[in-house]
Amino acid sequence: MNNQISAAKKDEIRKVADPCTVVIFGASGDLTQRKLMPSLFSLSCEGLLAEQFSVVGVARSEMTDDSFRDQIRAGVEKFARLKPADCDLWDAFSKNMLYHRGNYDDPQTYKDLSKLLAKIDKNVGGACNVLFYLSTPPQLYPIIVKQLGQAGLAQQSDGHWRRIIIEKPFGHDLPSATELNQQVHDVFDEHQVYRIDHYLGKETVQNLLVFRFANAIFEPLWSRNYIDHVQITVAEEVGLGSRAGYYDTAGVMRDMFQNHLLQLLTLVSMEPPAEYDATALRDEKVKVLKAMQRIKPEEVGQYTVRAQYRTYRDEPGVAKGTNTPTFAAVKLFINNWRWRNVPFYLRSGKALGDKMTEINIQFRHVPHLMFPLKPGQQLPPNVLGLCIQPNEGMNLRFETKVPGAGMRTRSVDMNFTYEQDFGKNTLPDAYERLILDALHGDATLFTRSDEIELAWGLVDPILQGWDSEFSPVLAFYESGTWGPGKSDEFMQADGRKWHYACSDC
Repeated sequence: MNNQISAAKKDEIRKVADPCTVVIFGASGDLTQRKLMPSLFSLSCEGLLAEQFSVVGVARSEMTDDSFRDQIRAGVEKFARLKPADCDLWDAFSKNMLYHRGNYDDPQTYKDLSKLLAKIDKNVGGACNVLFYLSTPPQLYPIIVKQLGQAGLAQQSDGHWRRIIIEKPFGHDLPSATELNQQVHDVFDEHQVYRIDHYLGKETVQNLLVFRFANAIFEPLWSRNYIDHVQITVAEEVGLGSRAGYYDTAGVMRDMFQNHLLQLLTLVSMEPPAEYDATALRDEKVKVLKAMQRIKPEEVGQYTVRAQYRTYRDEPGVAKGTNTPTFAAVKLFINNWRWRNVPFYLRSGKALGDKMTEINIQFRHVPHLMFPLKPGQQLPPNVLGLCIQPNEGMNLRFETKVPGAGMRTRSVDMNFTYEQDFGKNTLPDAYERLILDALHGDATLFTRSDEIELAWGLVDPILQGWDSEFSPVLAFYESGTWGPGKSDEFMQADGRKWHYACSDC
């Protein structure tokens, strides 16, 4: 794979990005090495970055340009979809990769950065367009944004752009998210701001939009008239790892529900946008969040489950006796015409049976069944599984007749997988899509300020309830299982059960 592939890719809908410089704050960190630079290199291999493209890594660590390049190359060789062995562009890509050491709260860091950008623009070109990427701990976001503003680095002029990507978590609760939005808006206009949720960059998440709005056979069924309930599962196989400092103060609700799960819920449930652009799509997502029924603190025992894997308190860095939940299940309702009285069950957790993200839509039972069944017996419901990861694809379960005498039925599956139809290694990393969109100025798959605040407005009352006398008892579960028994009881109380449709994809 080399320049022939790059030429072919230029013929696709995705166009080459503007000449620009990407400035990564936190360039010595894990995210830069595992995701950001491997994604940029893969984009370069596909011919989607301009020739006048540069990267400036900013961090406090002592490094030279060459040692920075060596560190990035190790990450690219290990984590990139397209590696230097597959693509002969590493030398050209890396020569415009520079390292800038500085302290994030030091104005001199930004004065020197401004001079470096001017030098890059003179020698390479493209540095009048700058994409800043905040890959630092969240407590540094306001500091970096303020310093960028004071140094004049956020200002746009003469048709050139300045944009900023901000990683999650965006705030710790509604007041902190509102304050951070204000701090960002003091320096950047909203159209310059790209709040990233990498789940929205997954091809399978974007395919949800195509599935719903490009196929006439599904959208007429997509409502309370035919759907019994919706399940969204984001399961992680790993435990805490090295994230104790963050996770023990955040827990699963802040870490997963406020962003990933609520974003998936809005895409499943929103009305059809008038067109595929940032304003139209995000307007519809906001309407969903506004229509969602808030769970009051005194209702958390009825609508939520919280749990912790048994060895969590033994993890390094975890506070002794902590009640931080590593698993949660929540039942939500959307009070609008389409979804009235249809429950949405969301669950997520660490140290579960597998790494899996899936959306399962269970349809209603037929209103009248003419086939003979035993008293109290029901046919299994039809279930549509949208498999986000792994086994990316879809699974539709429906009833068919068993051959032979009588009218016996059996559930069968109709499967589609990306790997089978498009081949292995065809799905780009989510960061590839999102970084490229930000370079193009397309904010469709990024989160808007009002989305962030509405999502926190849904999560905060649950967290307040968990900290009160109304909290459900913290349950425990063994690592490698699918969560606590309370989670299954939670579904059984409604006459339902959790689905695992995508394990069959």
